[in-house]
Amino acid sequence: MIEFYKTTVLEADPEGHKSGRLITRKVDKPEPGCWISVVAPDAEDRRWLQDEMSIEPEFVRSSLDDEETSHIDYDDDTGQVLVIVDCPFVESDRDSVDQDIVQYDTHPLSLIFLPERDVLVTVSLKESETINAFAQGKVRNLNTCQRTRVLLQMLLHISQRYLVCLRSVNRQFRENERMLRKTMRNDELIKMLGFEKSLVYFSTSLKSTEATLHKIGYGRILRLYEEDRELLDDVSIEMSQAIEMCSIYSNVLNGTMDAFGNIINNNMNMTMKTLAILTLVLSIPNMVYGFYGMNTPLPLDGTWYFAFALSLVATLSATVLLMRSRFVQ
Repeated sequence: MIEFYKTTVLEADPEGHKSGRLITRKVDKPEPGCWISVVAPDAEDRRWLQDEMSIEPEFVRSSLDDEETSHIDYDDDTGQVLVIVDCPFVESDRDSVDQDIVQYDTHPLSLIFLPERDVLVTVSLKESETINAFAQGKVRNLNTCQRTRVLLQMLLHISQRYLVCLRSVNRQFRENERMLRKTMRNDELIKMLGFEKSLVYFSTSLKSTEATLHKIGYGRILRLYEEDRELLDDVSIEMSQAIEMCSIYSNVLNGTMDAFGNIINNNMNMTMKTLAILTLVLSIPNMVYGFYGMNTPLPLDGTWYFAFALSLVATLSATVLLMRSRFVQ
C-alpha cells in the first residue's frame, strides 16, 4: 500500500482568522516536499519504487529484507540516503494458550531520502505503530518538507515505543513470577523463555539503532540544523534509557531463571532422596523373607509370624534411624 502525505500551511481557520498552523493531508501523487509511505509492499510496489521513483536497486533490496539490521548508507552518484531502524511490534502467536501473554519482536523500517525529488520515502514490511501515528496526525509539529526532522521525530517515537513495550514485558514478567512461586508448571517456564526472547531482540535492535543514531549525529550524511540538534538530544536520551531498561530487565530475568532452575534442581534432589529412602526401607522385608525362603535351616523357621515380626521390627528401626540421620535433613 502506497500513500502520499504533504504538510501545508493553513492560512486561515474556519472563522476566517489567520492561522499559520501546519496541517498534513493526503495527496494523490508524489509532490516536492511530500512524504511517501509504503506499507507491506508487494512486487508491484517494488517495481514502482525502482522505476517511478528511481530509487537505487540496492536500497530497495535492503528495504525489503526482513533480516536487515539498522544502519545508514549513502549513494555518491545520486545523493540518496538510506536509513534503516528497527521498530518493536507485537508478535502474534496462534499456538499460544494464554492470550494475555504478549511477546515482541522487531522489524526494519526504512527511510529513503531522495534529494532530486525532494521527497522522503518510508518502507515498512509490517503495520507499524509509528507510521500509523504519523499518518493519522498524532505527532505534533510534523512538517514533511523538513525530511531530517521527520526522521528524528520517527526515531523519537520508536524509542518511546520501546519504553512502552519494555514496561509491558516487565509487568508480564512480574505477574508470571508470582505464578511460578505458587506452582512450577511448564507453561509459566515457557512464558519466561518468551520474555527472554523479546528482550534479546530488543537489546540487539537498540544497540544497532544507537550506532545509527550516532552516525546521524555527526552531520556528515544528513544536514542537521540547530533545532534538529535539540531533537537529536531527546532521541539519544530516550534511546539510552531504553537500552538501560532492557539491560536491567534482562539481568533480572536471567537471575530469576537461574534461581528457579536451582529450586527445580533442589526439588528434584529431594524427590530422588525420598525415593531412595523408600526403596531402602521397602527392601528390608524382601531381604528377611528371602533368607527364610531358602532351604538353609534358620532359627524359628517353622514359625511364620517370627519372620513377619522380624521384618517389621527391622523396617521400623531402619525408618527411625534414617529419619534421625543427616541423610534426610
